[in-house]
Amino acid sequence: MVVLNKIYTKTGDAGETALGNGARVAKHSMRVTAYGTVDEVNSIVGLARLHADGEIDAQLAMIQNDLFDLGADLCRPDMEKDADAEYQPLRVTMAQVERLESEIDGMNDALEPLRSFILPGGTPLAAYMHQCRTVSRRAERLSVELATMEAINPAAVKYLNRLSDWFFVAGRIANNGGKDDVLWVPGANR
Repeated sequence: MVVLNKIYTKTGDAGETALGNGARVAKHSMRVTAYGTVDEVNSIVGLARLHADGEIDAQLAMIQNDLFDLGADLCRPDMEKDADAEYQPLRVTMAQVERLESEIDGMNDALEPLRSFILPGGTPLAAYMHQCRTVSRRAERLSVELATMEAINPAAVKYLNRLSDWFFVAGRIANNGGKDDVLWVPGANR
């Protein structure tokens, strides 16, 4: 269990931070950048929830918890040493990815097929869903880049890939089931 009695520690004043295994790294390292961007997605989800209710709010709450799992996963290097760790490190699982896929399929079944690209916007919830989508795509790109440098959990990247799709479809649901989607009109302002 986490206990936070004192919020500031001064240990990061020189530009370093501790990873989940205790190793100290620069705050601008790719690993910290990747899980910091996951944290950014989570904060935007919190804003989106101000406009959500019912099932979509419950799903967003689950995603927020998953994003903390994902941050914990990404901040813990040395996956090959997991078995020897004092406690089992938290890793994202394929079951979490599959839950997103199931939710995407359920939402998508209620929507008409798209016949145009859509612009981010519409309702406040839809606009936040699109912001969540774009920042989760950035987190995915950073995680993929990290994976070229160090081993990371493949399920973490899959989760981020599905998550951005989830936000896209949820944005359509938030726009009156897609009826109020803002359609892109190619070359409209030439």
